[in-house]
Amino acid sequence: QVQLVESGGGLVQAGGSLRLSCVASGRTFMGWFRQAPGKEREFVAAINWSGSNTYYADSAKGRFTISRDNAKATVYVQMNSLKPEDTALYYCAAPGSRFYGDNYYRSDVYDYWGQGTQVTVSS
Repeated sequence: QVQLVESGGGLVQAGGSLRLSCVASGRTFMGWFRQAPGKEREFVAAINWSGSNTYYADSAKGRFTISRDNAKATVYVQMNSLKPEDTALYYCAAPGSRFYGDNYYRSDVYDYWGQGTQVTVSS
């Protein structure tokens, strides 16, 4: 069982930055997803256990950076140049048995989810 707790969300003006954190109880591949009101949950970024491989949605490339500090059991996503369309509830997640590496972008292969942290970007 993996327990996940996110933090770091808030209200920021367009062009600003936020860093989200996720404390994870287990050693695992980790992903970040987001869900805006009325929209489906979408992939944002992911990172493998060692941190040697990172993956990003097109919307996040060049603006977001995912990283981890395994000594602190924490995964981060640094979000820069935020836009109003980044407004959403952000979740960190850990995959289950359906995960095989290449399907990291699918929310249905993640079995463990945090409670979410709200990010609101004002224009």
